[in-house]
Amino acid sequence: MSKQNNNPLNIQTIRKAVQLALAEDLDHGDVTTSALFPRSIQARAAIVAHQPITVAGVAVAREVFLAVDPSLRIVKTINDGATVKPDAEVIVVRGDVRSLLMAERVAVNFLQRLSGIATLTAKFCAAVHNTGTAILDTRKTTPGLRALEKWAVHLGGGRNHRFSLGDGVLIKDNHLAVLRSTGVDVAGACRLARAGAPHGLCIEVEAKSLQEVKEALAGKADIILLDNMSPALVQKAVALIKKRALVEVSGGITLQTVADMAQAGVDFISVGALTHSAPAADLSLDLTGYRGGRGRSR
Repeated sequence: MSKQNNNPLNIQTIRKAVQLALAEDLDHGDVTTSALFPRSIQARAAIVAHQPITVAGVAVAREVFLAVDPSLRIVKTINDGATVKPDAEVIVVRGDVRSLLMAERVAVNFLQRLSGIATLTAKFCAAVHNTGTAILDTRKTTPGLRALEKWAVHLGGGRNHRFSLGDGVLIKDNHLAVLRSTGVDVAGACRLARAGAPHGLCIEVEAKSLQEVKEALAGKADIILLDNMSPALVQKAVALIKKRALVEVSGGITLQTVADMAQAGVDFISVGALTHSAPAADLSLDLTGYRGGRGRSR
């Protein structure tokens, strides 16, 4: 697994992502807000959840507001990783309404994306509760946002697979296809990786059949990734492996099928959908406390 598993997201990573996102939105200013509000109006802004969610991204949203205007006051936050009900205020900020409006979309975007990942991860983890199987993410992440998205998986109760190609050896189908053209089978691929990779890295190899599982065992793989196998075939593979290697499964895993895979006795289930297909959480920013009443920023 990735060396990033137990590391908290660092502030430098957050600030880099925030700077890039704000540059997209504010490089040419906010012409609407500037035209409508030539003077400061003080207001209260709350980002509110409209569905049950596992919260992820409060630390990022906080940095968005403060990067736009350091004079803004963060007066309330929900902890990242907490579960909240509809109508919960996730973060509350006070200050110049112009700054609140300029920060709104980027702050909400981060919270929607990351909370969506954490919420979906929590559902997968709940589906395999008490089975001894861990839910893993993959490298199928939004370019530039991998650290944040893997942090959201962690907050949802999942574990991080490789953060980058340098974190571990994972011999996949395309590697094997090329090697087979040179006469090297799965076992040979494992031996080549063991001999050529940095000392101490786990050797994981993909297997699509029981024959390839046997070859992986012959090559002394540390982890065997059973790809796109049915639960029945996974069960046969687990019986064949007999704990001589850790077992991971992947390939089209859904909330409807994940429990059956876990019951087959595997150690890990990797789910690309955690990051590439998580629906955005439903949150919005509400403004109050200014003359004229209540309004929602879109």
